[in-house]
Amino acid sequence: MNSTSKIYIAGHNGMVGSAIHRDLMAKGFTNFILKSSKELDLRDAMQVKTFFENEKPEYVFLAAAKVGGIVANNTYRADFIYDNLMIQNNVIHHSYLNGVTKLLFLGSSCIYPKLAPQPLKEEYLLTGELEPTNEPYAIAKIAGIKMCDAYRSQYGCNFISVMPTNLYGKNDNYDLENSHVLPAMIRKFHEAKVNNDTEVTLWGTGSPMREFLNADDMAAACVFLMESYNEAGLINIGTGKDITIKDLAETIKKIVGYAGEIIWDTTRPDGTARKLMDVNKLTNLGWKYSIELEVGIKEVYNEKFL
Repeated sequence: MNSTSKIYIAGHNGMVGSAIHRDLMAKGFTNFILKSSKELDLRDAMQVKTFFENEKPEYVFLAAAKVGGIVANNTYRADFIYDNLMIQNNVIHHSYLNGVTKLLFLGSSCIYPKLAPQPLKEEYLLTGELEPTNEPYAIAKIAGIKMCDAYRSQYGCNFISVMPTNLYGKNDNYDLENSHVLPAMIRKFHEAKVNNDTEVTLWGTGSPMREFLNADDMAAACVFLMESYNEAGLINIGTGKDITIKDLAETIKKIVGYAGEIIWDTTRPDGTARKLMDVNKLTNLGWKYSIELEVGIKEVYNEKFL
């Protein structure tokens, strides 16, 4: 890419897409195509066809997706598989038809089998059953990876797939019903502090371990890979470090300044016991994260709630 390359960021209003946009602007890129979901419904093949034929982007960051936490994934199973399949099918296919130079597809760490060895290596894809609560979303993302590889194999398209770990950051979703664990905790502790509640109830046992990456680091990795990585398959993006949900809760409680008690509702699901990315492939290419978890949480909390 050069500074005037025509770049389409699908999902530029979301947490990941907006972070990619900020990173590219900071690096001097200027020629962006940005369409909100109201302006362009990526599930609609005719709209996507017309858009690509008119705009002819050179580079595509496919960050648009329907996303959510355990409750949303498990409740809206049809929506999660249908919307994500349609979005990626349309964008990948019309990128091929219109001669896009390179496309980067963003997946998710939930593509890996529920009981895969830890840390998760790229070759563990399709070696076991998925976590049932988010299986429809994971299957859509796996299809995206395989679609990029198929178009690379059959048509010579330079389409790459990256698999981020759990993300948080600016423009995150803080809705308690369908957000991910970290932003949901931030909001719960903040509201408990404001309301002077004596306790906060959290789901599960607190024992599962999760890895968290700031969206700004994720964006930097995506731009790095768009400029330097051209292989089939997939590549993990993460920190290579994880934390228990219990320790995460204690960290957020401290940052927010909440003085009450944490109650763990063990009748609620924990989800996968551990999800830690093996990031050796990325590290060996020369990229490493820069934002430590506690620093990143402080930044997003201060920005969103203070």
